[in-house]
Amino acid sequence: MTPGNRGVRRGSGAPAGLRLSAGSVFFALVSFRLLNALLLRTFFQPDEFFQSLEPAWQMAFGEDRGAWITWEWKHHLRSSIHPLLFAAVYSTADFLVQALHLSAATRADLLVAAPKVTQALFAAVGDFYTWKLARLAYGRWSHEAWATLALTIASPWQWFCSTRTLSNCLETTITVVALYLWPWEWFGTVGSATGSKRVTRAASKKDPESEARDGVPLKRLRLCLCLAALACILRPTNVLVWVSLASVAWLRGYWTQRKTLAREVLICGSSILSVSTLLDRAFYGTWTFPPLKFLYFNIAQSLAVFYGKNDWHYYISQGYPLLLTTALPFAIVGLYRALKQRSLLSDNPQASMQTQLGLICLVMPFTLSLISHKEVRFIYPLLPSLHVLTAPPLVSFFLPVSHTPRRLTLLFLLLANLAVAVYTTIYHASGTLSVLSYIRSQHLSHSRVPAAPNTHPGAGPTAGFLMPCHSTPWRSHLVNPDLRAWALSCDPPVGLNATEKETYLDEADQFYADPAQFLRNNMLGGTRHVPRQPSYTDPQYHYSSRMAPSLTTTEFQSMSLHPWPDYLVFFAALEPTLNNILWSSTYRECHRVFNTHWHDDSRRKGDIIVWCLDPNEQAAWASGKLRREREAKERYFERAIEHIKRQAPGQSDRSPSIWQRWTKPAPKTWSWPKSLSWPKSWSWPKSWSPSKAPWAAPSSSWLERSWNWPWERRRRTVLGVQLPAWLDDRIPDLSGLWEKKKYSRIEDRDYWT
Repeated sequence: MTPGNRGVRRGSGAPAGLRLSAGSVFFALVSFRLLNALLLRTFFQPDEFFQSLEPAWQMAFGEDRGAWITWEWKHHLRSSIHPLLFAAVYSTADFLVQALHLSAATRADLLVAAPKVTQALFAAVGDFYTWKLARLAYGRWSHEAWATLALTIASPWQWFCSTRTLSNCLETTITVVALYLWPWEWFGTVGSATGSKRVTRAASKKDPESEARDGVPLKRLRLCLCLAALACILRPTNVLVWVSLASVAWLRGYWTQRKTLAREVLICGSSILSVSTLLDRAFYGTWTFPPLKFLYFNIAQSLAVFYGKNDWHYYISQGYPLLLTTALPFAIVGLYRALKQRSLLSDNPQASMQTQLGLICLVMPFTLSLISHKEVRFIYPLLPSLHVLTAPPLVSFFLPVSHTPRRLTLLFLLLANLAVAVYTTIYHASGTLSVLSYIRSQHLSHSRVPAAPNTHPGAGPTAGFLMPCHSTPWRSHLVNPDLRAWALSCDPPVGLNATEKETYLDEADQFYADPAQFLRNNMLGGTRHVPRQPSYTDPQYHYSSRMAPSLTTTEFQSMSLHPWPDYLVFFAALEPTLNNILWSSTYRECHRVFNTHWHDDSRRKGDIIVWCLDPNEQAAWASGKLRREREAKERYFERAIEHIKRQAPGQSDRSPSIWQRWTKPAPKTWSWPKSLSWPKSWSWPKSWSPSKAPWAAPSSSWLERSWNWPWERRRRTVLGVQLPAWLDDRIPDLSGLWEKKKYSRIEDRDYWT
């Protein structure tokens, strides 16, 4: 298979409407991912900010501008290539702000959005090359190629994760582009590679076209290997993908192809490694090799275990289900078919390609399962390959879509993916980002107010975060370097022996182990000298009890004893504890944002609450809260009145629908008291019948024509047919399950009473 016919498909007959140009598809994907990035409002992993944007902020604006540099950067575990990219983005955005003379609020919004927009472009490139990879595997205009593109677009994980500034996201894009450029055509026309080197070399000499075949994909091979080396520099675990493919190429290729592959790996790998080493030398100020240190700290010293252990089957039981969601059954079938072909040594390049993609989807999770610390994003680079393998079972199941059950199933899967994507990107864990927007806006509002005559020079709003470490972004969302803040840290036990590691507690763990003791020992003045007013309005401000105003933002957040802040931020699960500890202080609630409905970490459950010292903000929040509660009760009361009006006789303009008549509970009828007996001498009047009795239920339709004698219990009906007495007695009454409660909240009950 030569580059000229790389797009040959298994069969023709694709609809003309699907023959869109590659440019149109790419433009649509860019627009889609930009929308995805700008709608993203939730928090996923701290590495999204602390392993990319925080060092990038320091590169762009300087070491004294408040960036939080974690221990990994201090010990040279990370490559500087990824943050260097976003440092260029920050510098460009800041240059535009200064050139256009934009306001501080606009500057903050632009600096927050710029990395998202950049990552959206990378995500669109990844989607585009996933589609192109599927066209190589199944044909240029095949249904499988379009199904792969649809899987990529409709994937909840892609919507949730692809536009985040994680190194795994850039690794995924680079990996799929490199897979597209990999010379799959080398495996299409050669014979068995199980013979000796002499036989293989002789076969190569007898084939005059082998050199031509080797020369055609050479440029593409070099670009592929450079991208593969870059992905391995970003994430050393990516080497598992390329070792698997290179092993197959070595076993399958000619002797000339083996020499070419070895030569290009050496050249391209050395070039990328040299560039990376020079960049790391400029960033760290010393010669270092981050990939080796990454493997040493995480594997030799097992520091990754400090951040959690997982079961050996994690990637099978949780990793693949989270990556694929509703596509998981089709992916299992597609992976089984690809591996069942046993076509690594086949003459069919497309079958060999599918088998190799299935191979890397097994090798990488299996190898990473040997490490105790596991995360879904570690196998994220496999998702494009999984989508390619998922396409054939999906197409064979849903095409043709003329059958109603298949249409309903497809509609259900799409709606389920949409619901998961919207919830995870807009609602779940959204408070950790929105609370920083509130802190940032409060800082800007106080900065606009002229300083009071007695205000201490250099004083300004401060914030403290009593949360598990890295629960929120940092300077990438606080933006303003004058906004001083601190948070609990969680550095791992670097350099400690096994015994010391077992008893080691980081700062966050110490706080949650005993909050009262921690606040007494680790806050300036302890719990007995909590300030009464915010620092920016306190005329009795003194640095010995609060903070030194001359400290830079970086020095302030790294103090061993934390100053009491103007804004104290914590999760709702901690509210009862802090109420008991700080009951005598002037801290009161001044803001609250929704964060999660549920969370696997009990410390992060509930809303995010902000306490402040400013009495004006406390009063404004209390009055606003009271007003919102009053408006909610008024709306509830108005809805109740409207409901009563609609239920009143003669107020309904139209008769109830059949569904309403079916679900409406039967009217209660009067029954003859058991203690009384029926008068024997009494008979019905001749002028009227039992159907005209006052206790008889009105018969307005054929569904309600059945009636009971007063002394009989009214039997239930199903579709207008009255159930027999023996069956009615044996079916439990479940009508109370869907009846609405009269009062849904305690305040509503109090309001009505």
